[in-house]
Amino acid sequence: MFGWRSLSKGLRSTSGIGGRWLDFPVMSDGPPEISRAELREKLDAGAQLVDVRAGHEWEAGRIVGAVHLPLADLSERVGEIDKDRPVVFYCRGGNRSSMAAEALIAAGYDAVKLSEGIVGWADEGLPLEPEGGTVAESGEAASILDARKGAWRP
Repeated sequence: MFGWRSLSKGLRSTSGIGGRWLDFPVMSDGPPEISRAELREKLDAGAQLVDVRAGHEWEAGRIVGAVHLPLADLSERVGEIDKDRPVVFYCRGGNRSSMAAEALIAAGYDAVKLSEGIVGWADEGLPLEPEGGTVAESGEAASILDARKGAWRP
């Protein structure tokens, strides 16, 4: 039922021994997921909402009330997340938020991920900020699209 894996940068130990990689147990079915309706209920009850996408994705559009903590920075900034309050992670579609939730669950946090990420949120017509915000491509997809645009000449 459990496997072991590490985040690409690892989750640094918060036990006072900085700089160590932490392997964490992963449920084979992934971390718990919540729906958009459940997210609204959790936020009303005081949960934290954390966007783990890249900077350009955050700037393009985000869920109102979220804080930005890119997955690549999680190990260094995990102390910014209140361990005494539930935390909901989201990304574009679910991969990065799964890694973040799994890591924090293993570290003793009450963590879940938003099902279908910001794509599902926007597809349902729910609000994004800033006004007129959009769902950006992930870093990898954006670089591929940019390369294609640059290579194409009429």
